[in-house]
Amino acid sequence: MIYGIGTDICDVRRIAASLLRHGERFAEKVLADGELATWRERQARWPDRGVRYLATRFSAKEAFSKAVGLGMRMPMTWRACEVAKLASGQPVIVLHGGLKVWFDARGLTAHLSVTDETDYAASFCVVERMAPQLPSAVDPLQQNNLQTFP
Repeated sequence: MIYGIGTDICDVRRIAASLLRHGERFAEKVLADGELATWRERQARWPDRGVRYLATRFSAKEAFSKAVGLGMRMPMTWRACEVAKLASGQPVIVLHGGLKVWFDARGLTAHLSVTDETDYAASFCVVERMAPQLPSAVDPLQQNNLQTFP
């Protein structure tokens, strides 16, 4: 069952301006440790890609915060929400600390899509509440309703 949907579009130029104004402190505020290491590598090698990387993470976290209905208030924090990727390249949300506890207690799971171009980064997040696990044994009262096939 869908718990929430969030979307965000971020102006990459605005992120670049924040980096100029606040320096690395801005990235340290928004990015989790793993993201920060990746950002530093990209920023050093390809500054434009570094800014777009930061913008996509900013956008994804905004979309996630909207999908869970918290906005940027506890237990949602920039650094407690990390955007990682699977070996296939698919982006995934990895949660930490109190946000992970809050999220898991509700039986939620998140699906994320991110994209960027020269001037904009955009994200879309769907959060689902997982269905409770059904018991492995069949309820005897329901057994007559089961269809069997030869």
